[in-house]
Amino acid sequence: MAETRLKITGLDCMDCARELEVAVSGLPSVEDAQIQFFDGTLTVQGEVDQGKLRNLIGKLGYGVDDGDTSAVAPAAEANVLVGFWRYLIQQIETRLALIAGGVILLSFAAGWLGAPAWVAIALQIAALIMAGWPIARSGVVTLWVNHTFNINFLMTVAGVGAVVIGEYAEAAALILLFDLAEALEGFTNERARGAIAKLKQLSPTHAVRLSEGEEKLVPVESLSPGEIIMVSPGERIPIDGVVVEGAGDVNQAPITGESIPVWKQDGDEVFSGTVNGGSRLLIEVARVAADSTLHRIIEMVTEAQSRQSRSQKFIDRFAHYYTPAMVLLAVLVAVVPPLFLGAPLLNQADGTRGWLYRSLAMLIISCPCALVISTPVTMVASLTRAVRDGVLFKGGIFVESLANVDVFAFDKTGTLTLGEPQVIESKDLDCLGNDACEPCNDMLALAYALERHSTHPLAQAVVREAEARGLTDCYPAARNLVTRGGLGVEGQVNGHKMTIGSRRLFEAEHDIPPIVHSWVDQAEAEGRTAMLLCDGDRVRGFIAVADTLRQDSRAVIAELNGMKKQTIMLTGDNAAVASAVGTSVGLDAVRSNLLPGDKQAAIDRLRDAYGPIAMVGDGINDAPALAAADLGIAMGGSGSAQAMETADVVLMADDIRKLPFAIKLSAFANRLIRQNIVFSLGSKLLVALFALFGYAPLWVAVLADMGVSLLVTLNGLRAMRFKA
Repeated sequence: MAETRLKITGLDCMDCARELEVAVSGLPSVEDAQIQFFDGTLTVQGEVDQGKLRNLIGKLGYGVDDGDTSAVAPAAEANVLVGFWRYLIQQIETRLALIAGGVILLSFAAGWLGAPAWVAIALQIAALIMAGWPIARSGVVTLWVNHTFNINFLMTVAGVGAVVIGEYAEAAALILLFDLAEALEGFTNERARGAIAKLKQLSPTHAVRLSEGEEKLVPVESLSPGEIIMVSPGERIPIDGVVVEGAGDVNQAPITGESIPVWKQDGDEVFSGTVNGGSRLLIEVARVAADSTLHRIIEMVTEAQSRQSRSQKFIDRFAHYYTPAMVLLAVLVAVVPPLFLGAPLLNQADGTRGWLYRSLAMLIISCPCALVISTPVTMVASLTRAVRDGVLFKGGIFVESLANVDVFAFDKTGTLTLGEPQVIESKDLDCLGNDACEPCNDMLALAYALERHSTHPLAQAVVREAEARGLTDCYPAARNLVTRGGLGVEGQVNGHKMTIGSRRLFEAEHDIPPIVHSWVDQAEAEGRTAMLLCDGDRVRGFIAVADTLRQDSRAVIAELNGMKKQTIMLTGDNAAVASAVGTSVGLDAVRSNLLPGDKQAAIDRLRDAYGPIAMVGDGINDAPALAAADLGIAMGGSGSAQAMETADVVLMADDIRKLPFAIKLSAFANRLIRQNIVFSLGSKLLVALFALFGYAPLWVAVLADMGVSLLVTLNGLRAMRFKA
């Protein structure tokens, strides 16, 4: 199916975006139309007529940015006043409004100079037409195409009504103020969109490719895995890859939020968007540009905007009924008192406002713009702020939910610990008792043959120890490997069946010598993990492995406990090891000897006992538990596609310290949303009451609508500056 993408300009509010989406969906041959308000991108599915599409967009009062200019966008100006002035003069609607403002001032000057009253009235009506024509056209087209009242139509009715009752100056000022308020709101939203645009600017568009000794500048999209690129000191790394020559510090803050540069050398992975420090690096491309870490982050942040929070869904449903109800109320205000109570319809000579005037004021505040924008602007600001610190939320619903979760379940290996356990002890039944014990080395070499291709942390500990002892060439890699449900691995080495696994597996299937039992008991009592090895049917001995705690695990758990959060560990390790780690870290509870399926069941039981629960794991071995939890939080998303896809929240830097930050950001975002909702509804209700009793002029109603929209937008953007 054909797809058309256009960058839309002039989107001032969420309602504007929805109206445009509905209108475009009604065009012939359009299968689907979606617009990302904070990205300003309209995506149209189907064989749509480009001329008709652009014509409709123009009639509704919006424009299409074809990217023809290289000038700095007004919203990107460092000086806000300069940027806003440029924003005003670049659009025909606001240029007309500025001219109309001059004409209104001229009408006042004419009155002061004693000119006939009709001169001032004529100038004011001219200003009204000049500033109001784009508004009226957009309102009428939206009513004709979508069969809905938008704020432009309501303002048009209010302006015409003000003229009917003889309030010419107020009608012109009303439309002028609305134009300027809309422009200010649009400018503010453009600056908010700039936060996401900055993410896209992190990755260079070109790279220096080395081919046959020659350097060539090529587009990043043309690079393929295996090619070599050169990155000079101070330049951004354009694509994910592996260092093949050179060494130096790389600033990974744009991706992982790490404040300290990371030393990279031969064999280390680097990510697109990070900054090379002080030395030249040659990098082998690992992924195409579309699969790079930065590209995936941008894609997920953009997609996250469309995943509404519960508050936003409620507000959208509320707003659907709010506007029609307020319009009906405005009509009743204009009709009922004059018809049934003898109240004046028009304004009185003594200054008393008639009921038609009051209904016009209520009509103006019937637009739900401020309410509709109150939640999404906060969510997008929070999503962008989180990414800056290396935390990736998959949607506003997860930003909203995180602070409300009171129970956090943690995996042990790779989450609370470094996930790089070391072999502490290995002992064969025929141990000779010296450092170069041949039977012990032979047992470790067999274990290496079984584990050499495994990515499990315990297997990697065996691999590292075998490499350190020079035992990697003793036996060929095991064949016909079979994983025993998280308990161990078996395979054939030189035609003989070998098994390595936990005591639980061996107790069920093998006869463990008493001496090995005692060795394992002692190792587990010391908080180590024991693996047994079987050569055929004979248990050879055991290998004791120990993991080390992350440096910040204790502090993070203490901080969560200080927030009144329950902390529980779910691990496949044995009870002794799990208890030792849990006590050291300060956890509230520990559940041990859990297989992947057991962890999932444990999540369900904890939810029944405590309510919503979050699972924190590495995103690979804990996938079932992450999926079962109300909120899945994965460690180490940079470089791990599975972690980024599995979880609802990703801690990109593999840094558990980011968890308290994410919870506090979530709580701050929720406070901003509550403030915005209360302020939006409260201000509109207050002005509606003032309007009903005749105390609210039309310009106050405009400020209550557009001014409040602006204020809630600015309040929501405070999330961009959040500091834990």
